[in-house]
Amino acid sequence: MSTPFVALIGRPNVGKSTLFNRLVGGRKAIEEKVPGVTRDRLYGRTSWLNRDFFVVDTGGLTLSAKEEMEIMVRRQVQLAMEEATVIVFLVDGRQGLTPMDEEIAGMLRRQGKPVILTVNKIESAVPNVADFYRLGLGEPLPISAAHGLNIGDFLDKIVSFFPSVADEKQEEEKAIRIAVVGRPNVGKSSFVNALLGEERVIVDHKPGTTRDAVDTLLEREGKKYIFVDTAGIRKKSRVLENVEYYSVIRSLKAIDSADIALLLLEAREGVTEQDKKIAGYILESGKAMVIALNKWDLLKQARREGRVLEIVNNARDNLKFVSFAPLVFTSLYEPRRLKKLFALFQTVYENYCRRIPTPLLNRLLADAQGVNPLPALKGKKAKIYYWTQSATKPPAFVLFANNSSLIHFSYLRYLENRLREAFDFQGTPIKLLVRSRY
Repeated sequence: MSTPFVALIGRPNVGKSTLFNRLVGGRKAIEEKVPGVTRDRLYGRTSWLNRDFFVVDTGGLTLSAKEEMEIMVRRQVQLAMEEATVIVFLVDGRQGLTPMDEEIAGMLRRQGKPVILTVNKIESAVPNVADFYRLGLGEPLPISAAHGLNIGDFLDKIVSFFPSVADEKQEEEKAIRIAVVGRPNVGKSSFVNALLGEERVIVDHKPGTTRDAVDTLLEREGKKYIFVDTAGIRKKSRVLENVEYYSVIRSLKAIDSADIALLLLEAREGVTEQDKKIAGYILESGKAMVIALNKWDLLKQARREGRVLEIVNNARDNLKFVSFAPLVFTSLYEPRRLKKLFALFQTVYENYCRRIPTPLLNRLLADAQGVNPLPALKGKKAKIYYWTQSATKPPAFVLFANNSSLIHFSYLRYLENRLREAFDFQGTPIKLLVRSRY
């Protein structure tokens, strides 16, 4: 049975993101005292009474929406309600009942799903919630998301609506987590939507539309993937708004929690300095990487002129410090290319998790030192006794030598290249550590 979903629904600025963060135990959603900050669905996993479930944060709902962005937010909220097991309707106890609350309540009554009417921002000992009975959604439950008041009772009520199961499998444990990262407006949201086959992430032509990192689970041919659509990462000098600052932080955290970072580049612009910095951060984080030159369909002239190799070489030269990452061309209008990505994700992930037996490693080491012996440094002879793999994700190897200071980094690079030739570590960084044995 699939893990239950709980959708947080309400008008703007009633505290949905604060409640979301309270439930998932961390600041995964952006909190900012500006109406309409959360615009995409944001997923977080939590548990209560040994029941795991997803919490879905949504944008503030305005039923009389006329702006294009507000209309798209409403569409996202509708999708969240459709996939929800339980709907939490959050209202503001300080402001009291509003006409918009009544409109939303009417819509929720037509959903045919359990709705928990939750009155937020109630810090008084005897909260006044009588007006909210008029919504016709049962007894209002007063809470304070900011202060944690009545959260236990609130969670008890949520779990009471879940179907009973003996053991619920954790979907995320077997899923490959892929963070889609890049500069603003390189097509990340459209790219994720094309991979998923449905509109899950708001797409707009304006840079910076995606502010949160949005998690979406996909199952394909028996394999599970979690795609994380992130906000575009700008230069620090261009990060002006508080909200945008937090968006960049979310993007960097999304990389840290991913298995694979899919770095999307704008094919027409080539590799920029900011692209290099993002690639450098992925490398420092020790994540597997795939590089995609996106919007390839817009380079028809270059393809006619046979300049494809020139574009590839230029990208490779600018990103040679992550030469292990496969480079592919992608386009929303060429689905064949997108389908091939899933096989590449599997290969890269397998390499990211690869473990090499110590006997094989030491045979490779003996062969490598036979072909290219360790040079003497400062008149002293270096010697590597053996090496072993100490970790995966990414693969890490520990070399035991007579003196670690005698092993030059160029020789470590040589050994890394031999590892890659022998065991196909495409897509994953490799860490080599040297320890002394005196």
